[in-house]
Amino acid sequence: MIRVSLGRPRTRGNPNSNLTTVWRLCALALLLGASIGHPQWLEATVQLDSASAPYALCYNSQNNKVYCADLGTNNVTVIAGDSDRVIATVPVDPGPYALCYNPTNNKVYCANYGSYLNEDSTVIIIDGATDSAIATLIAGRRPRALCYNPQGNKIYCANGGSNNVIVIDGASNSVIATVAAGVGPRALCYNPTDQKVYCANSSDSSVTVIDGTGDSVLATVLVRRGPCALCYNPQNNKVYCADSGRAKVSVIDGASDSVVATVPTGNTPLALCYNPTNNKVYCAAWGTSDVTVIDGATNSVIATVVLMRDEPYACCYDPLNNKVYVADHGDWGSGQGVSVIDGVSNDTIRTIMTGYGSRALCLNPVQNRVYVANYESSTISVIRDSMSGVEESPKPQVSGRKQEATVVSSAIWLAPTTSPKPHAASLLDISGRKVLDLKPGANDVRALPPGVYFVREPQAQAQTQALRKVVVTR
Repeated sequence: MIRVSLGRPRTRGNPNSNLTTVWRLCALALLLGASIGHPQWLEATVQLDSASAPYALCYNSQNNKVYCADLGTNNVTVIAGDSDRVIATVPVDPGPYALCYNPTNNKVYCANYGSYLNEDSTVIIIDGATDSAIATLIAGRRPRALCYNPQGNKIYCANGGSNNVIVIDGASNSVIATVAAGVGPRALCYNPTDQKVYCANSSDSSVTVIDGTGDSVLATVLVRRGPCALCYNPQNNKVYCADSGRAKVSVIDGASDSVVATVPTGNTPLALCYNPTNNKVYCAAWGTSDVTVIDGATNSVIATVVLMRDEPYACCYDPLNNKVYVADHGDWGSGQGVSVIDGVSNDTIRTIMTGYGSRALCLNPVQNRVYVANYESSTISVIRDSMSGVEESPKPQVSGRKQEATVVSSAIWLAPTTSPKPHAASLLDISGRKVLDLKPGANDVRALPPGVYFVREPQAQAQTQALRKVVVTR
């Protein structure tokens, strides 16, 4: 049984014990009420070693596992997605800082920041089936971010201390290129439309654009001060860059690599995510504890969501129920939690108490769970949505009936339609990004990496969109 802990976290300071007791009782009441009348609730808390400092998360879609980089113990903890139990601990080098998954070769990459006594930083490659380390690569100094290029089967590692990006071949586990970047590379994202990788450089207010085929620099885009986060909008082929020093988001055109808009946000924007269902971008601002909602087509602000908790640090999108989850890092004593934002109305529909120092999120689409890394309390919170599975039709579902996925290896079949104006269907990956337009009949998916996908089929009569889960195997 997974233990739910409300004990005092590892933290600095010594608050009055009576206040601490009151806080614990309030937290317990909130947790007990979390599952009453709400679709999102705290299902479990995975208690790690007391010295743990969970820092980053990623999801393995082939084996339904969650990986957590632990700065406190220099390990990667592996959690089974079906049971929320720790099933393995993989030793890595000092300072595990970022994680990335390669679905083509079923590998997990862990970028290790290194110790201050040792200038060498590494990327350790973990086999996704056996959870064993299979290779160690020398990276540049102080790696800060990783991202995956599925078209080239490459992994990119941004090195904040050596001002470059190394390129790793996903098949051979070797470094095949080193690309010069700006000063202080901090974030990466991939543009599949133009086969480009974007690197945000926090210390010189620029974004380096890298050719995903030739691994050369195509452009350097000047943005506002302190770029620290990136995300991609595939519907309009735009890249969004959170500029933490200027309370702005710079919008970059994916074709021309030029800034086409600058959108005001709250103070110190630190995190971004994209909602493909409603074509919205969400920007979480640490300094003002709010989320700016940006229209993906017009680049205009359509809402500002004020959060109940302090200092939002990360956000992620759940395409199964069209919700955005925002992790609030917070100060000790103010209470930390995850705010749940409705993708249609932009309203905060739920705030769920989690551990201290919530700083990373990842989605398990199979069980419809969101995992929260709590840096200061040595825990991983597991949030469950009672709308488990995916809706295969707009009709109400029978209570308790489990949704089954369609398993395919080469083609996805869509039923023919007699409508003179058939509605377009599409295939989404687990992040909600469209990877394929679908047509009636057989649709070839042999070029896609194995993993979990979702068929989005508009329902004309209801003016809604239904999702159907598909597992691509080999």
